[in-house]
Amino acid sequence: MADHQIPHFQNDAGHPAIEIGVKEFMCVGATPPFDHPHEFLDMGADVEKVCPYCSTLYRFNPALSADVTVPSGCTLNHKVA
Repeated sequence: MADHQIPHFQNDAGHPAIEIGVKEFMCVGATPPFDHPHEFLDMGADVEKVCPYCSTLYRFNPALSADVTVPSGCTLNHKVA
């Protein structure tokens, strides 16, 4: 089992690119219920990755924490029932 949660990001505003502080993450497209299949993406040694579903370009920014995006507001916050 993973020792950390994989951050999930969404792009409701249709930004062409989103800067994130992690290299392993999930893209959900838009906020549910308008999401696409939740796609696990891993940048590996690269600093950019394009989601194959929504074409959002994610760029790694080591200055950001896992829950911060540029532009802001693209982190999907899970609600615990």
